[in-house]
Amino acid sequence: MAPTLVNVAVGVLLGVALLGIAFDRRSIAIVGLAAALPDLDAALALLVPGATNAAFHSLFLAAIVGSVLYWDTERRETSWLRGRYGLYGVRVAWVAVASFVVAGIVFDLFTSVGVALLYPLVDRYYVVSGRLVLSSQEGVVQTYFDLGEGWLALETTGRTSTHRIDTWVTPTDDERRLRLVESGWQLVVVLTAIAAVPAKYALEGGEP
Repeated sequence: MAPTLVNVAVGVLLGVALLGIAFDRRSIAIVGLAAALPDLDAALALLVPGATNAAFHSLFLAAIVGSVLYWDTERRETSWLRGRYGLYGVRVAWVAVASFVVAGIVFDLFTSVGVALLYPLVDRYYVVSGRLVLSSQEGVVQTYFDLGEGWLALETTGRTSTHRIDTWVTPTDDERRLRLVESGWQLVVVLTAIAAVPAKYALEGGEP
């Protein structure tokens, strides 16, 4: 799984891009927090073995949250969220859901440990890894996705019952490691998010 700090940074960048007139300190904090929420399943693993990168990384959970928000804001005769917080609240809520899904769940799908996207229906961890190359001899070469028996096949790293994921809460050895940044590109993402927030305020003539 990616360090939570990196998930938050990606969420902040989504907030800068999508919040629009709803952008302020509170909204960007909510969106950043939404990106971190899926990683709380590491703590749940203390009670439910195999919950890490599964329980709160499930697309079913994201679908439930999104469906409730859609029902309240689009289908319900009187929206509770719109009535209490106005268009500001609706926009922040939808961007927070996007941050939860994209920065919190899908982003971890591109790491080496994988994500149990269909948990609890399917207990396998899936990961997207590969390369995309434009070759003068072979043309376009991509190894991210394979079509197996007519279905889109993803690489799997194991099952929730057998695949252990090292976290600060549930280490795989005697040493606890709080991973903040693990590579140069992750540091670039974090620094970009840190710079993007005051830059957004400056462009809009606000105060950081």
